[in-house]
Amino acid sequence: MGKGPGLFTDIGKKAKDLLTKDYIEDQKFTVTTETESGLVFTSTGIKKGGLFNGEVSTQLKSKNVTTDVKIDTNSKISTTVTAEDVAPGLKTVFCFTIPDQSSGKIEFQYHQEYAGISAKFGLTSVPLVEINGAFGSEGFAIGGEIGFDTSSGTLTKYNTGIGFTKSDFSASLILADKGDTLKASYLHTVSPITRSIIAAEILHKFSTSENTFTVGTLYPLDILTTVKACLNNHGRLAVLLQHEWRPKSLITLSGEMDTKALDRKAKVGLALVLKP
Repeated sequence: MGKGPGLFTDIGKKAKDLLTKDYIEDQKFTVTTETESGLVFTSTGIKKGGLFNGEVSTQLKSKNVTTDVKIDTNSKISTTVTAEDVAPGLKTVFCFTIPDQSSGKIEFQYHQEYAGISAKFGLTSVPLVEINGAFGSEGFAIGGEIGFDTSSGTLTKYNTGIGFTKSDFSASLILADKGDTLKASYLHTVSPITRSIIAAEILHKFSTSENTFTVGTLYPLDILTTVKACLNNHGRLAVLLQHEWRPKSLITLSGEMDTKALDRKAKVGLALVLKP
């Protein structure tokens, strides 16, 4: 994809990723291997509480087509076929899950310098239709998304937002949850030398008059080790330490606690990713 505003789902994504991405409460282990022919195998195991779930996935790339097949411990087989550059700026994604006969979906994404549009259709007689798009430029985007259930004739979602992005900051304002939630977020690179970043998000729900204010930071201890932390006004504190101990291989230790209820047990998560 070339330069442009991206999709509506990209508005506010940088701040959201800093405040939420890689924070875990479980134990996760992922191993990836690749054959000489380019076939990629990934095995993942997740321990959540007393339950253990696993999945095995394969990925094969042939010219502009990528095929992903995933099998999990619940005997579900998920397949995704992605074709890039079907036409200039156009990408198609086809996915389905066995044995769910109503899971088939096809998505068309179109990107150009001043617009990004995605249309997703369920492959059923009464499909769920989802459309989202953004218009503007690489540094400014305004857009929205809508979902329509043709079986009931109702809107399943409608959201809109605006975003600004520069080399050292990004800001966004999003009206979500059918107009019930207003989110404002901001991300700023404090120092391009140390690569330290801060982010903040204010969320207001009109139906309950509830406000949530979250602040977070990312600070690289060195070129291979990163520390993240976030805290909200409800007392949720999360801290993360991530180390790249070999190229593309990461170990992540994450913890979360309720600062307003220190008698509660803290949540601790561990993730290990091994790649060739």
